Amino acid sequence: MSLAYFIAKRILNKNKNNFSESIIKVSITGIALGIAVMIIAVAIATGFQKKITEKVIGFGGHIQIGNFDFNNTIQSNPINTDNQLERKIKNIKGVKNIQVYAQKAGMIKADNQVQGIILKGVDYNYDWSFFKENISEGKIPEIKKNIKNENVLVSKYLANKLNLKINDKLRTYFITEDNLRARAFIISGIYETGLEEFDKKFIIADISHIQKLNNWDSSMVEGYEVLINNFKDLDKIAMEVYNVTNYNLNTNTIKDLHPEIFDWLGLTDMNVIVIIVIISLISSVTIISILLILILDKTNLIGILKSLGASNLNIRKIFIYNALYIISKALLIGNLIAILLCIIQLRYGIFSLDQTSYYLKSIPININIWHILIINGGSILLCFLALMIPSFIISKISPIKAIKYK
Repeated sequence: MSLAYFIAKRILNKNKNNFSESIIKVSITGIALGIAVMIIAVAIATGFQKKITEKVIGFGGHIQIGNFDFNNTIQSNPINTDNQLERKIKNIKGVKNIQVYAQKAGMIKADNQVQGIILKGVDYNYDWSFFKENISEGKIPEIKKNIKNENVLVSKYLANKLNLKINDKLRTYFITEDNLRARAFIISGIYETGLEEFDKKFIIADISHIQKLNNWDSSMVEGYEVLINNFKDLDKIAMEVYNVTNYNLNTNTIKDLHPEIFDWLGLTDMNVIVIIVIISLISSVTIISILLILILDKTNLIGILKSLGASNLNIRKIFIYNALYIISKALLIGNLIAILLCIIQLRYGIFSLDQTSYYLKSIPININIWHILIINGGSILLCFLALMIPSFIISKISPIKAIKYK
């Protein structure tokens, strides 16, 4: 055990039940709360981004492939399915699924009420995992190959507005070549995502209905949706998909199709950065203040140690050890508070949100070990740099004046 560490330990033990101990406790509490707030803020911001992104992707996939006229339009010219293209895309590392889709604008009528909708057609290869997570009543339509299914999935928004229930007959109307064509479906399930922009218009059905309405054969679809495993790889995989796609087809990412949503989500990053910067500055000022108080409180000891031949570096180490004790204890408490609150919210959803404004029923949480490690590492580095400022004051203290100081 070094002499500096031994003296630092004795100072901490001797400080119990005096003014310095009270200051140390306040400092530990302040820094711990700052760490907890930073971890929780990042968990909420990333959780919010993740949940909203998942909802948007659930309605359109990560990447869409179609004609050059399909840029976020309700309906575009059809393309023919291409098994060779599907195999190439499936072989791209990171691709989870590729599925066909088609959309057609129309209206539904129930109890003398009329509502505009978009009928989205999917086939037997469709990934239903998103809607399974968001279904509130009933069940997912079982779409099979070469067997037309009359069941559809409607949103809770439409069900409430038009007084619809499971197993009700849903009458829909579409304009095709200046003719009004009607279709009747059976409601098998009701979903709720909270994204009102999508909930109020999308009905999910068998793609064969749209093919028949548009006079397409079974090989004609509006386009492909590509799902990937990791959203962080979106741009890289989108480029690979584009490279293997035929010259007459275009690709768009979900960020291209809904830039307003992803630009809005990007603003949350700035809010988190502001919070982290402010709390980091407060923590730095706190650690500087506590070190100055300790130095002033132990001025006599500094004078005695200098008169006995102790170097400024060794005396600095004493107070740096004291500060590191405060920081480490604060980090431990702060992490425990943050992780405990995040787990409670993640499991029980205690803190709720207005779904009409935030698209979520409760505050979302995303616990990422790397985010926690970065916050802790950054806090330690910042506080360590802050330690340098008051520790240099020790070199300016005169041994004779320090011993006389009371």
